[in-house]
Amino acid sequence: MKRAALLITFFLSALGAFASHIVGGEMYYEYIGPGTAANTHKYRITLRLFRDELCAAPCADMPPNVWIGVFDNGTGRQYPGPNQYTEVIKGNENPISIGNPLPCVVNPPALSYNAADYSYTIDLPINAKGYTAAYQTCCRVNPMNNVFNTGRVGDGTGSTYMAQIPGTEALGNSTPNSSPKFETLASRICAGKPFSLDFSVKEEDGDEISYVFCEAYGGGLSTNSSNINPSAPPYQSVPYISGYSAGQPMGEKVTIDSKTGIISGIAPPVGRYVISVCAYETRGGKVINIHRKDFLVNVADCDFAGAQLDPSYSFCESLTASFQNQNPSNLNKTYFWDFGDGNSSTVQSPVHTYGDTGTYKIKLVVNRNEPCGDSTTAEVKVYPDFKADFSFAGGCFDKPTQFTDRTTTTYGQVASWNWSFGGTGLGQTSTAQNPTHVFPAMGQQQVRLIATSSKGCRDTIQKAIPITDKPFIDLRFRDTLICNGDRLQLEAFGQGNFTWTPGTSIEQANTATPTVFPASTTNYVVRLDQEGCINQDTVQVRVVNSVSLAMPADTVICATDTIQLKPVSNGLRFAWSPAASVSNPDILTPSTAPAATTIYQLSATIGGCTTTESMKVTVVPYPVATAGDDQLICFENTAQLLASMDGNRFEWTPAALLENPIAIAPTTKPLLASQQFILAVYDNKGCPKPGRDTVLVQVLPSINASAGRDTAVIVGQPLQLQATGGSSYQWLPPLGLNNPNIANPVAVFDGSQETVTYQVLVANEASCVDSASITVRIFKTDPRVFVPTAFTPNGDGKNDLFRPIAVGMTQIQFFRVFNRWGEKVFETTKSEDGWDGRIGGKLQATGTFVWVVKGIDFNGKEFFAKGTVTLIR
Repeated sequence: MKRAALLITFFLSALGAFASHIVGGEMYYEYIGPGTAANTHKYRITLRLFRDELCAAPCADMPPNVWIGVFDNGTGRQYPGPNQYTEVIKGNENPISIGNPLPCVVNPPALSYNAADYSYTIDLPINAKGYTAAYQTCCRVNPMNNVFNTGRVGDGTGSTYMAQIPGTEALGNSTPNSSPKFETLASRICAGKPFSLDFSVKEEDGDEISYVFCEAYGGGLSTNSSNINPSAPPYQSVPYISGYSAGQPMGEKVTIDSKTGIISGIAPPVGRYVISVCAYETRGGKVINIHRKDFLVNVADCDFAGAQLDPSYSFCESLTASFQNQNPSNLNKTYFWDFGDGNSSTVQSPVHTYGDTGTYKIKLVVNRNEPCGDSTTAEVKVYPDFKADFSFAGGCFDKPTQFTDRTTTTYGQVASWNWSFGGTGLGQTSTAQNPTHVFPAMGQQQVRLIATSSKGCRDTIQKAIPITDKPFIDLRFRDTLICNGDRLQLEAFGQGNFTWTPGTSIEQANTATPTVFPASTTNYVVRLDQEGCINQDTVQVRVVNSVSLAMPADTVICATDTIQLKPVSNGLRFAWSPAASVSNPDILTPSTAPAATTIYQLSATIGGCTTTESMKVTVVPYPVATAGDDQLICFENTAQLLASMDGNRFEWTPAALLENPIAIAPTTKPLLASQQFILAVYDNKGCPKPGRDTVLVQVLPSINASAGRDTAVIVGQPLQLQATGGSSYQWLPPLGLNNPNIANPVAVFDGSQETVTYQVLVANEASCVDSASITVRIFKTDPRVFVPTAFTPNGDGKNDLFRPIAVGMTQIQFFRVFNRWGEKVFETTKSEDGWDGRIGGKLQATGTFVWVVKGIDFNGKEFFAKGTVTLIR
């Protein structure tokens, strides 16, 4: 049902003596009913101003009154007469709603706003064009990040708040209009973070609403906060700073949803941003009103952790997808990505390759199982080979330019088209597949197409379209050859009427695709007329009586080599034979790698004329080079290279490592490391390149033979020997050994000798040999630990350490030394370790010390002993 009243609301974004805390405004109107006089309508006009309650002193209250003027859109005159504005007293002033606080936010911005209304009623005579109500004031707050200062001391760019009341021309016979009203909400916004700001309206007339960013208006003649009689429309836009515009007031990363009025994206740097939103009212397919809201948005220096993804992702170029958290907060400490296909990642910005096409659900978790954790999901569609493209015809300003969709897809179908023709406001976009658009001025126009597929793919292409006073002509070719007597179809692309000249030897000269048949070379000129907008271009048709074709001279190549055939011809079509032996039989200069001598034939054609020539490619085998088998030699040894050939000369490289590099079977110099040798063989049979072969001489590292440390055992005690350094071993003598030909034999002694010295020969896989030895002392006693009674730690290398000598023992559990006060001065579990006579790094004086030792013998029995030792200095 139609509302009974029309309300106009102004939002003021101006700052002055008592406006320095005003941050926004809106004007709306309400149709009340028939006016007091005949042929009039009564409206209630309301100006609503927003005030920042956190403004620092001095900040006065909102204006106690404002001056609102009304202007006839047809004549431009003020109603009811010149300078007859209405002074409106401030009404209610109430706080406005602030969005929910951000979770785990650092440095949260404080927001507090009030809204005040200034309302009055007025009778307006019914007319065709309708009316504009306006209020103007100076001085937006400074500095502003996206709008220039006017240059006045203490001032910023002023503000105009206006509302358009449609007349009968827009409304026809429908009920007079009541404007929508913007929601009076505010949100906290952190620099560089994702945000959402509600700029939707309440519409009670049932009209269709669409939203766009639009120009914020300056303050006209207003130079201070005092009331002035507003000027008549049109109004001038505020001057935007480079990088910002009416269509992108917060930069390219912030957009507005045309259907919901929700502003969202990644916030720009800290500061204040003037934004203006236009809500277009459409009734019966016709725009009847444009309703505005102007607001100063504050972006704060705050931060919060969070997981933020786009609602959906489409990867239409390959199966590889890259992801990034849209909230790049330093408070995000950990990441967990679930790609929806059984794979996951914990890196901050992962790249993932899916195994197949399809639709997947991705999940991002930040700060998993930690404070301030957050998660979100998104849909991922992976359907490669989707490409947006378009062509155009026309190109004259003030005339229709036709755009044709050329989008291609492998999966699904093209589902939607979203065109932008570079301007702001309605009429600057289209969702048709092949729209037309009229550009009002000449110049390069940026046209963008966003296409989507039924599989969810999305691709964007933008082209600079030259709009001039001439229609755009595109020719399939501008220069071509025909044979005398041939017929050729020309083809031009454009929008309008085509005319070709000269009119001789041509059919259908008034179409885009005439047929020509000149007897000699002719320039055909095409003229395109698009409603009086004219352009022309030229096609040269060259006429020949025969096809020129010059083949290369016969040539010789080496077997397995590839050669490019390079004939010279003015032909347009080509055919090689044998076709299977060339890389492409339909081009002029293919490549080939014949296995045997071959005669190649080429036919070059222009229309009905053909010339055929041939050439011979002789194939000669490479010279045979055999460098011999790879060899394995010992460290610092030489090798004999056993090579052979069928050529008349040869070369070895590197020659410096050979004793006689001019010999076919040379000897190497002593080699310290593995080395490859290359044999190059030449002959005079026709192949100009050498045959090559390689031999590897692998040098084994030097042998580091070891038999272990000297040791002592008792009679009957098994001793495990252990040699290292090679691949085969031989122990000499074999006395008492269970197997003298292994690395780790076991020796058992009968007491017939007091010492035995074994030598072990250690060989590698090339039979290189080195040796090592070990001496074993044999004691005829029970298992025990021998401990000396004295030692002399004087640094002469003799008896400097006090240490135990274990015989028949498999383990020393401890060996401890104590001073005369019972303090432990040394402890070890190894028989080879000993005490150097120092305590805390200080050498002790001559004296007696107590020792104790405990061990396990080779039979598993415990052994314990104690005694004293004298330190002698």
